[in-house]
Amino acid sequence: MVALESIHDEGGPVPERVVRLADEIGHATTEKLRGIEQVARATKMLALNALIEAARAGDQGGGFAVVAREVSGVAEQARSLSESLSVEVTPRIAELMDLGRELTARVRGLRLADLAHDVVDAIDANLYERTCDVRCWAPDATLVRALESGDAADLAAAADRLAGILRCYTVYVDFWLADASGRVVASGAADRRAAVAGVDVSGEAWFRQAMATDSGDAYATVDVERHDRLGTTVSTFATAVRTGGTLHGAPVGALGIFFDWDRQAQAVIDGVGLLDEERGYTRVLVLDRGGRVLASSDRAGVLREQLTLRTTGDAAVGFYDEDERTVAYAHSSGYETYRGLGWFGAIVQKR
Repeated sequence: MVALESIHDEGGPVPERVVRLADEIGHATTEKLRGIEQVARATKMLALNALIEAARAGDQGGGFAVVAREVSGVAEQARSLSESLSVEVTPRIAELMDLGRELTARVRGLRLADLAHDVVDAIDANLYERTCDVRCWAPDATLVRALESGDAADLAAAADRLAGILRCYTVYVDFWLADASGRVVASGAADRRAAVAGVDVSGEAWFRQAMATDSGDAYATVDVERHDRLGTTVSTFATAVRTGGTLHGAPVGALGIFFDWDRQAQAVIDGVGLLDEERGYTRVLVLDRGGRVLASSDRAGVLREQLTLRTTGDAAVGFYDEDERTVAYAHSSGYETYRGLGWFGAIVQKR
């Protein structure tokens, strides 16, 4: 990570001072050149008036006319030099300002990219644990027995087992156990158990992908979505429940676990190591592979807003977008056996 003291001095962040000084120099140069132009114009006008008066004076004004013409020539030279200096200096100052802005984006971006990496890495590590959870719970003897027998007492025991796990793992909203036809036969949350009993999930991605897994080591993940029945935003993980709870048994149903995305993702992005002074003008984001906002430190635009990233070259370390904001990001690399879903952590600063 770029040390903050390495890009600061008593006058503030060095790259931003470069931009500010270039702007000040450009403004001062423009003002001085304008002043020279005005002086040259006034001098030439005075010389012209002197020539008129010399002509009126006749022979006695001849010497004065020579001086007036010299003054006019000097004024013309000053005007020409002013124009030449303007042509040479103005684009160089503009280039200096562009370079300063690029330097600011890169230096600030290096640190922000590190923070963005922390965000997506923490999310990936968290979701990796969810993949472990679902694979650990699916072979549970109580769940297997309920699906294999279909007996009411066994199904009630499965619901009690799921409820017990849910009480211990508060990062989840609910667990659903579905039979091979896609009918929910047990759930963990007692307050919605009656409402979800018998719900057909055969067409839902998590169920179809879980039933298509080839072993108990495999799992399915579904991108963040607003779940109407659960009344919140979740990330879903699932796997098949197999005959006898064995690794390669035939699927007899599926277990879907619903991660409380709203609350847990917010805790991650709220914990990013920003300076206190930065929090008012910095936005921390989790984005899906298409740039859709999945979580935001300001709670705005979730599942609605789109952020366009420049994913070519070294733009990840920081770039200015069309609104003159510094944007830095890090791409998900997955964690352990969790391959990730191509998400990004992103930091946006507007000063």
